[in-house]
Amino acid sequence: MKNDYAFIAIFEYEDDGINISFPDLEGCFSCAEANDTDTALKNAKEALGLHLFAMEQDGETIPTPTPINKITLEKNQVPVLIDVFMPSVRAAVKTSYVKKTLSLPAWLAALADEKAVNCSKVFQKALMDFLEVKEPAKNMITL
Repeated sequence: MKNDYAFIAIFEYEDDGINISFPDLEGCFSCAEANDTDTALKNAKEALGLHLFAMEQDGETIPTPTPINKITLEKNQVPVLIDVFMPSVRAAVKTSYVKKTLSLPAWLAALADEKAVNCSKVFQKALMDFLEVKEPAKNMITL
């Protein structure tokens, strides 16, 4: 796994928005509102990082980027070099949180509220202790 990647994105400017595709990465798409290139750049970077992360997790080979002079464009398309620093992407994905609903007796919930207990933090620690883990397993996606 590399730490840095850079791929050419094609920004296709249409009346209703900007379509973003990556010729070397099948299925990697994004978009933005019309005339909002700043958001398109942000969205392209996010799409690239998440797509590459998924490829890493699936054990897929990440292709060598096509040189910009080998990419064919239409008149409303612009090539944009998008780079991504994967350690940041990996850390962000692995520290995402999901909401879980759990039930407590009303008296226990009231006491926890009274004592200003962070129930999520207590539950996380208790679950990690119960599962006998200190941190997420390597390569585990914790979305």
